[in-house]
Amino acid sequence: MPMIQLTLPAGVLEETARRELQNTLAATLLKWEGAADNATFRALSWSHVEEVPAGRFTALGDDLPRFRVDVTVPEGALSTRRKEGLVKEVTDHVLAAAGLSPEDGLRVWVLINEQPEGTWGAGGGIVKFEDLKALARQTANA
Repeated sequence: MPMIQLTLPAGVLEETARRELQNTLAATLLKWEGAADNATFRALSWSHVEEVPAGRFTALGDDLPRFRVDVTVPEGALSTRRKEGLVKEVTDHVLAAAGLSPEDGLRVWVLINEQPEGTWGAGGGIVKFEDLKALARQTANA
């Protein structure tokens, strides 16, 4: 049940590029989690884009666009290697969508939030990581 949110200044991406990036980021997160790429896990993978008004999301010293990607996953879903791969690939996708070069990589921050076991609820109950792994095995064999 991963969730990924991109925050950026309004107008930086055209609508088509924003929609494509939103889908690409969710698929990238599924990939690095090692989740099955099927209808079940695609439906559980949420993505959100928040565009803030121009001038409201900057750094000291310049008005160049900045991008924050917040990733929320169950604790234990991403090893160090998977986190590193996710950060690299997400950064590359954001830069490409915005028409920026790898030298602009520090303008993209990826924050990985691991939700502790027992603190993620859905469908009226607590979602356990072991249950998600079992669901992944079940849907992979279906």
